[in-house]
Amino acid sequence: MNAKALPAQLEAICDAQPFVTRYMIRNLVTGETFARGADEETPSASTRKTSIMMAALNAALRGQIDLEEKIVYERRLAEEVASGMFRYLTPGIVISLRDAITGMMVLSDNVCTKMVFERLTLDEVNAYCRSIGLTGTHHRFLIPPIALPPDHRLADVTTTTAADQVRLLQAILDAQDDPAVAERLGCSPTHCDYALRTLKSQILRYALPSRLPFGTLVAHKSGTGKRGRMDAGIVYRDNAPLYIIAVYTDDVPQVMPDGTPGYTVALETMGRIARACWDSF
Repeated sequence: MNAKALPAQLEAICDAQPFVTRYMIRNLVTGETFARGADEETPSASTRKTSIMMAALNAALRGQIDLEEKIVYERRLAEEVASGMFRYLTPGIVISLRDAITGMMVLSDNVCTKMVFERLTLDEVNAYCRSIGLTGTHHRFLIPPIALPPDHRLADVTTTTAADQVRLLQAILDAQDDPAVAERLGCSPTHCDYALRTLKSQILRYALPSRLPFGTLVAHKSGTGKRGRMDAGIVYRDNAPLYIIAVYTDDVPQVMPDGTPGYTVALETMGRIARACWDSF
């Protein structure tokens, strides 16, 4: 596929659906960037957890928290939780804070997210985001209320932008080889290495990876929101980072005109966008 045709193809994929699709894509070989509504705030769902992870690693570097702290899983942590596996397990399990961060990321486990957020505050995470230039990312709740309606306001949830997520992922990637970037992130090179390895270990492989060749490495964090689906990550080819992509769908109908669930088409749209980039780069 001719890379010159990519912008039109991306727009056609988005325009074919009745919901909003925002994206930013950065070709890491040429430096080209493609965007649609990339600076518009949108519900983040669990893609917010990448910035929570980095804020926690920053707090660890400053000595505010201990990644090796042992945490006991208590039944109260499963209340009002709608994702992950811990909520189904027997209380009394002991894990480290580092493992809680890993569970928050690779399984999007919100019991683990609660464990992390009991050691940080929303103000601290928001201050961290501002300090590294994520000006469109606003953490508003520890865990979004389960009973949120599909037409909830932006102010009811954590919001972000596709541009912010690409900026954050680019920094995590660059920090692998540049200690100065790790310093700007407020994390050690070792912590940045852990962050990238954790993103690569994501268990939930729908959305962006869904149409890529089987086994394609994608370091990403996906999200499930009441208004849409979202995913942001780094796509690799032959073990080298090829492009960074963040796609956010919004105002997705519960049911499409043909009866297909809206979330199914939202996930398929993200997969088509990721595949178009794969074929073009």
